[in-house]
Amino acid sequence: MKPTDQAGHIIAMGGGGFSMESDNTLMDDFVLSLSPRQPAKVCFVPTASADSATYLLKFYRAFSGRAIATDLTIFDPASTPRRPARSSELEAFVAEQDIIYVGGGSTANLLAIWRAHGLDKILREAWLKGKILCGVSAGMICWFRSCVTDSFGDVAPLDDGLGLIDASACPHYDGEAERRPTYQRLVGEGFQAGYAADDGAALYFRGTELVEVISSQAGAAAYRVELAEGKVVETKLPVRLLGT
Repeated sequence: MKPTDQAGHIIAMGGGGFSMESDNTLMDDFVLSLSPRQPAKVCFVPTASADSATYLLKFYRAFSGRAIATDLTIFDPASTPRRPARSSELEAFVAEQDIIYVGGGSTANLLAIWRAHGLDKILREAWLKGKILCGVSAGMICWFRSCVTDSFGDVAPLDDGLGLIDASACPHYDGEAERRPTYQRLVGEGFQAGYAADDGAALYFRGTELVEVISSQAGAAAYRVELAEGKVVETKLPVRLLGT
């Protein structure tokens, strides 16, 4: 199945949301507003952090009372039994949700684990049927064809993302010193062109079309980064500050 006008939303956060802005709900409010069902069913997927119990607690504190909150976990520690209990139940479980919210951590690990359980294909089909996908850091870049990640220790390229958006991506563009120079160097060496987002900024796609850049912080921005006539060109994109 190919993306159509009916394909869902992707909100790719360079940084922000409940895990980084505990006193600023603007980014998460925007995500919730996209759901036609209210209160929205929001499912947190913390695979990239090995299903961190601390991360799960932050999620529930942030979304309890604002949405119907649940989580999708694949690891199975005694303290946090996996949900759903079987990989064969993942497709039906995802189909019940309105919003899939992916947390940060190791993008390389996330992709490997999702593929082992078939979750990569399930999420693609859910998106094609209109579901809302979003996330921060690893949860931003996993939706793209390629990305810049610190999954390997150093900031480095990764070329086997889910490819829902056929471009590269870089999170924390202003928040981590090595992100901007590494991404620009890689693009200059022939890495796929794409998008970078500061902490507090997000790229909002409907289907594969970039609708707008939103931000929860004044000054947070996103950029198109590409190679043109042998030079790396960074173009700042128009941004809408939420809450104004």
